[in-house]
Amino acid sequence: MARPIDIIGRVLAALLGGYALSYAVSGALALLLPVPRPDAVYISGMLAYLPMTFAVLWAFAARTALRAWAWLLALAAPPAAVLLLGWPRP
Repeated sequence: MARPIDIIGRVLAALLGGYALSYAVSGALALLLPVPRPDAVYISGMLAYLPMTFAVLWAFAARTALRAWAWLLALAAPPAAVLLLGWPRP
């Protein structure tokens, strides 16, 4: 039986890590897609549900809650870097 702290860690990874991953991917896609800006925002907003779904599934499929956090933060780092660096410049 799983310990309560492990379940809480997984739920927080699913919610907070999933939100961070989804936000980062959505923002990076809005900057990187080679379509007009309103279309890029719309497309990236629709595609943002995919990383969130992946994050929720991964948080409970990972061997440990720490491993789930590590993978989600590692996946969120590249799109977050794109957002922080503001690449590409318009």
